[in-house]
Amino acid sequence: MVDQVTELIRTKLDWRSFSERPVSREDVVAILDAARWAGSGKNVQHWRFVLIEDREELRWLAEHTTTGLWLRGAAFAVIVTTDASIPYHQLDAGRAIANMQLEAWSRGITSCITTGYDQSVIRQRYGIPEKRAVDAIVGFGYPDRPLKGKKSRRPLSELVYVGRYGNPLRV
Repeated sequence: MVDQVTELIRTKLDWRSFSERPVSREDVVAILDAARWAGSGKNVQHWRFVLIEDREELRWLAEHTTTGLWLRGAAFAVIVTTDASIPYHQLDAGRAIANMQLEAWSRGITSCITTGYDQSVIRQRYGIPEKRAVDAIVGFGYPDRPLKGKKSRRPLSELVYVGRYGNPLRV
């Protein structure tokens, strides 16, 4: 089990171009359910999700972002909202998003996040209350071509310090 989780983490890529192959309802629900199982500060579970599957709505979303034009090709998107009054709301949103993306990846479904949009426009279009933060929009779908690419990551000794900033971890 540990090897499977490690492999998912090490191989998951962000992907912005999708095939027209639909994602089954079972897979969509499993991806959304993975978000539900994410941790949240004080177990408040304040995230809420708006599922967008309609092609016209996906195009509308794409056109109303600065960084998500690729959403128009997604099979579906999830608008992630949290209670903006909670100081750690964005952290909790990220935890739910990570769960959804790893669940999707385990099923051969790719995804990417966009945060470039006007929250008030998204709120109005989808009936999201003013007190909710619109933290991200995540697009999902099957890749339109074979997955290529390899992650490039810095060594742990450049990223982790022991006891005091600047004292590198020796591995």
